[in-house]
Amino acid sequence: MATILYDMMSVMDVNRLWVSGIVLAAAIALLPFSFHAERHLETATRVEGSQAETVRQELANRFRSPFVDQVVLVIQGLPPADSEEGAQALEPIVTALREQPGVSGVVSYLDSRDPIFLGRGGGTFVLMGVTSTDGPVELLVPKLHQLASSLENQLRGRYPAVKLELTGEIPLNFDIRKASSDDVQRGESLVIPATLALLLVAFGSLIAALIPLAVGQLAIATTMAITGFLAQRWHLSILVQNLATMLGLGLGIDYALLMVSRFREAISAGNDGPAASVIAARQAGRTLLISASTVAIGFLALLTVPISEIRSIGIAGFLVAGMSVLLTNTLVPTALALLGPRINIGRLPFTPKLDAHRAERTGIRWRQWGKVIVAHPWLALFVAGTPLLLLAWQVRRLDTSVPRGDWLPPAAESVHALHTLRRMDREGVVESLRIIVELPTDSIAQTDAGWNVLDRLTKRLASDPRSGRVISITTIAEGNRSSLLDISRETRRTFLSSDGRAALIEVLPASSVSLRDQVNWVRELRKTGALALTGVPSATLLVGGIPALNADYETIIRDRFPSVTALVVGGTLLALLCGFQSIFAALKAIALNLFSVAASFGALVFVFQNGHGSRFLGVPGGTGSVFPLVPIVAFAIVFGLSMDYEVFLVARVLEARRSGLSEMDAIPEGLARTAGLITSAAAIMIVVFAAFTFGGFLVVKMIGFTLAVAVLIDATLVRIVIGPALLRIAGDWNWWPGGLPKRARRA
Repeated sequence: MATILYDMMSVMDVNRLWVSGIVLAAAIALLPFSFHAERHLETATRVEGSQAETVRQELANRFRSPFVDQVVLVIQGLPPADSEEGAQALEPIVTALREQPGVSGVVSYLDSRDPIFLGRGGGTFVLMGVTSTDGPVELLVPKLHQLASSLENQLRGRYPAVKLELTGEIPLNFDIRKASSDDVQRGESLVIPATLALLLVAFGSLIAALIPLAVGQLAIATTMAITGFLAQRWHLSILVQNLATMLGLGLGIDYALLMVSRFREAISAGNDGPAASVIAARQAGRTLLISASTVAIGFLALLTVPISEIRSIGIAGFLVAGMSVLLTNTLVPTALALLGPRINIGRLPFTPKLDAHRAERTGIRWRQWGKVIVAHPWLALFVAGTPLLLLAWQVRRLDTSVPRGDWLPPAAESVHALHTLRRMDREGVVESLRIIVELPTDSIAQTDAGWNVLDRLTKRLASDPRSGRVISITTIAEGNRSSLLDISRETRRTFLSSDGRAALIEVLPASSVSLRDQVNWVRELRKTGALALTGVPSATLLVGGIPALNADYETIIRDRFPSVTALVVGGTLLALLCGFQSIFAALKAIALNLFSVAASFGALVFVFQNGHGSRFLGVPGGTGSVFPLVPIVAFAIVFGLSMDYEVFLVARVLEARRSGLSEMDAIPEGLARTAGLITSAAAIMIVVFAAFTFGGFLVVKMIGFTLAVAVLIDATLVRIVIGPALLRIAGDWNWWPGGLPKRARRA
């Protein structure tokens, strides 16, 4: 029998070496591509099939407008643009911009003599259209920065106070990309030393501590390399970078931590390196597959939401979970088999020696705690459940609209320029509503009837108190259709389709109108409809622009959240049923996860939305709401991550029951075997997620906070108190119908 077992282990070792070699070679081959993945990721939000995206496509394909994507050059320190000296100073700037590659159109006060270009306080701006055939349009921003800096230096000799800054959707996206990258670097610089310290405390050995850390880093690198390839074909968001780093460190380290812990148990039991690695791979591998499948299901559900940011997070999370479990089940057992007892070398002086006696002492303490829980399960439920219920009750106040206040990176040039536009009372240039009206028969350019319809609609929009300025082909032609011949081809293409039946109306909101009011205005216009606004049957009206994009974003997330929730819960339930072969264990895990998610969302509302303690996270006064992205993404992530510890605990309790222990003894035994691992893994995850709450990217800050709180709640009150208490109350029903053999039930 021993010979047969040895032969089987030898075959498994050879196969594992081959598989590990292939995985290692693939990972090494992907590593160089991870360094260049960021350049292919986008910061622009795309809502597929939305009205805002339709407007953008219409302007690009039907109008062939040079101003589909816009950049605003804000100019200060020059004489007023309506003076002769100001015009002379502005002319070389406009000329240089027209000659810049990637600039498809330029309009300024020199072109139209429009007072809109004369800001309050003497400043002015130049509106540029940009286009790129080689990668995201944000890549043009550095070249425009160089040009603006060069022009500024040329003018400074004569005008010492001159200042040229870029803003608009494209530069703001570019600066958000940079803030995201800075947050990743800052997060890693904080997380890696802290994580290494926690692993040293958990293992007491440098070699054992470095293995999980290496798996986490390798999972991040391979994920970034793969997403870099995918981003060349599909639109993937810059949030991939943050989420891959956050989850790669969390999941990769967690999974490797479980494998190394199982291996050290086998070594302590007297097995040699190869035998211990086989035992660890067999025992931990199944648990990790169940755990990773629940995480992956949550991310796959995000792919059903037609928003580029959310789909990007779904792809990144799925890849991170897949790479983490692949690396842990292939490379780690092979490395452990080669190390054998040498896994314990490198013990640092300040760390306690982790031997079988220390592990047994730790297990005794957790076993005693488990006996207290199983002796008083209802009391444990009441004590631990009451504060969580109070926290979860805050979810009813959750507001998923765009947060109030200025949440953009404060040090970015584009943000400074946006604030300058606000002082000039011209902020609406960046946040305009872009309305396309199309008539079924009359040509706007060729018939008086069509022209008059557009003119009436323009005046109606201009009379709205929320409107700061309305620009259309009728206002440019000053209401005279015969003046169309005097309008430049560039302007005509911007505001009138090639067939003459559709026209663009640009509505600049008044400075007093908040972004929330702009979103409501968009919804009001869409609800009113083209017939009521134009008086023409079968006319169509599409509303685009940044406010419309925000409205579409919120609507789609609100509509898709129930289906995503159902997919995550249903898929996870199926995975747990397959893994545990028990209905109650699976349903209990789902219920506890929903409890953890609700409590973490309650904490998000309490801290960020209501502002209780948010100043410690760099958000004074609270945000009044949370980004629509946060709840749906956090739910998908938290649900999978929370399931990790449930799987770890229930798997060990089931293992103890199958070995012949009663439920009263198996629950404390499962706690003794997993509580130390769960607390170590949770501490690492909390450190990883909490590090991202101190960055400058508010979306990532909210997600990091929610995940950190969820893991803290889940690993303490839920898994160490509420979970064991429910297992005790259910008894043998935990494992019905097929989780537990009959002989184990009799025992």
